[in-house]
Amino acid sequence: MMHRQVFRCQTVSVPEASSDAVEQMVEQWRRERPDVDPSSMAVFARLTRAHLAASRAIEATLGRYGLNRGEFDLLASLRRSSAPYRLSPGDLARAMVLSPAATTNRLQRLEERGLVARRPDPADGRFGLVELTDAGKALVDDAVTDHVATLDRLLADLPAPDRPGFTAALGTVERNAAAAAER
Repeated sequence: MMHRQVFRCQTVSVPEASSDAVEQMVEQWRRERPDVDPSSMAVFARLTRAHLAASRAIEATLGRYGLNRGEFDLLASLRRSSAPYRLSPGDLARAMVLSPAATTNRLQRLEERGLVARRPDPADGRFGLVELTDAGKALVDDAVTDHVATLDRLLADLPAPDRPGFTAALGTVERNAAAAAER
């Protein structure tokens, strides 16, 4: 909410302490275009701002382990697959929603660091599998603990009982956005 303070020669708009850029944007649109409901703009502005701030925090956390988000996603996908922590390159690409080429680039970097290894598929030698090495497992186990702690800090003011509903609401937004993008 904006308060007007009158000084001798001028009128100045001073944002209230609780007002932020998104609230100001909504107020401005309501003032300038009362026929348009800016609430959807506010939702997506908050999603964008939250995503950017969270991304910085997540990258900083993963950076302490020498990983970027994509590399962490690959290692985490293998780790979640259960022992012996191996997947085909195609399954790995699908798990990360990536193209095979992008997956190959990540694999090469992680293989050079000794965090993953490519092995022949014991069931069919014509195909290969990507396997998490002991070093890769140790690294991703350490990183995921710190990563979850970071995510918990980001959600600290959202009560645990509210999280499932919030997650469901975001899922609805995600599905609607995906459907709109396909039109």
